[in-house]
Amino acid sequence: MDEMTLRVKEATDRAAIQNLENALLSLDGIERALVDTGDGEVKITYNSDKISRGEVAEIIQQNGLHVQ
Repeated sequence: MDEMTLRVKEATDRAAIQNLENALLSLDGIERALVDTGDGEVKITYNSDKISRGEVAEIIQQNGLHVQ
């Protein structure tokens, strides 16, 4: 498993964060997704054979959030 940390500008709204975590966890290849509302970090454990960093960033943006 690989890990990545992304910074998300709007990671302060609880509902948006819950929706994002659910969307990420529903994807094949995502093992864990945690959003820290304090610093806007999204920490993801994933299988790079199944999903790419770019695909993860795209899903975040599709959920109305912006990767910094």
